[in-house]
Amino acid sequence: MKHADLRGGHRCTWLKGIAFSSLALAGSQAAQAAGVFDPNAAGMTGDWGGVRNELLEQGYDLTLDYVGELGYNAHGGYDQDHTARWSGQFTLGAKLDLQKILGWEDATFKLAITEREGRNISNDRISDPRAPMYSSNQEVWGRGQTWRLTQMWISKSFLARKLDLKFGRFGEGEDFNSFPCDFQNLALCGSQMGNWAGANTWYNWPIAQWGARVKYQLTPQLFAQVGVFEHNPSLLETGNGFKLNFSGGKGVILPVELVWQPTFRQLPGEYRVGAYYSSADAADVHSRETPGDVNSPLRSRDSKYGYWLVAQQQVTAHAGDPQRGLSLFANVTVPDRETSQVGHFIQAGLTYKGLFDARPQDDIGVGVARIHTNSRYRDNQRLVNAANQQSDYDNPGYQPLQGNEYDAELYYGIHATRWLVIRPNLQYVRDPGGVSQVDDAWVLGVKVQSSF
Repeated sequence: MKHADLRGGHRCTWLKGIAFSSLALAGSQAAQAAGVFDPNAAGMTGDWGGVRNELLEQGYDLTLDYVGELGYNAHGGYDQDHTARWSGQFTLGAKLDLQKILGWEDATFKLAITEREGRNISNDRISDPRAPMYSSNQEVWGRGQTWRLTQMWISKSFLARKLDLKFGRFGEGEDFNSFPCDFQNLALCGSQMGNWAGANTWYNWPIAQWGARVKYQLTPQLFAQVGVFEHNPSLLETGNGFKLNFSGGKGVILPVELVWQPTFRQLPGEYRVGAYYSSADAADVHSRETPGDVNSPLRSRDSKYGYWLVAQQQVTAHAGDPQRGLSLFANVTVPDRETSQVGHFIQAGLTYKGLFDARPQDDIGVGVARIHTNSRYRDNQRLVNAANQQSDYDNPGYQPLQGNEYDAELYYGIHATRWLVIRPNLQYVRDPGGVSQVDDAWVLGVKVQSSF
């Protein structure tokens, strides 16, 4: 968010700026400040008697956000004992405009600390624990229910803002293969490469690692970017949420992407094509050191890779208002066949903002996704079952064969205030985990997004 610089070129430190804002409160226009629970305020706690606006004007954007998701297994699934699960995430953030604060032109600093808590309905009700569900009915669950340093980076633009550099701690999906997260089902939310490249490869929010990104604006509608990130599986451990050193590193991840942001009939779109390469060793999903011997270690590969396509386009304007209307989206991700359990992923859907004149900010969305198991991975499952003389699905020692999992969701987003959005949703999962023996499942959900 851009705010006018009321101080011109004056420089001050962060602490001086906060102190100045506190003193300015006495002279602020308190009568015009939004109060607690004001529906038009940026946060539930209002404008803090004018202090929040003073801080924004000086370059300090302080936030506290919460996302909570409810999942209820209404029908089907692996365990049909009905229950509900709640998962949530707090995010404490600070975004600093360093041009206003320190006089550094076109420079920004971002800090975010997150805490996740709760349980996921997918793990113990929807899918067979021997072949866990690929997606998740509650996307906010995962990567350790703990506190983490999720963002700590600085960015700086050069050459009349054509060149932008970013360095610090953040995840690849923040800039590359990025996608909105309005749906509650993981297969329809956020950067999808992080979901299917492998749990120890591409890290999405809330995991952060040391990285750098270089972006260059080729034309007003087209930019290219390249990044380099540490590949460090130890960052996934619960006790390493604030780890800053490089111990445990296995290599680097190199993403590259071309992004086109055209406007058709005044309606925005975004199209991304990209790929990544990881220099870290990775286990082959089928080939073993001793061919045919399931007790032999899997063969080690010296790299991983994958590529993606992302398309989003608004196609209509509601009653001539370009802020409302129908938008279409699609995602395709393809990890490499040698080291990835997922062969490919396809997703498509639509959203509509402001369908009803009485609720112009509300939105509705529907999406479907297919996650395809790599045939080489499935062949290895067959070999393991044959070696263990297992052919009965009901035998605990049997390894379920995984094929395609299908996920679908319909939601309606109630924009109750500027700071509160409630999205009740209905999800359908066919063959959870790609296992045909598991009953198709219906899940009732509610996603709550709030800012304080």
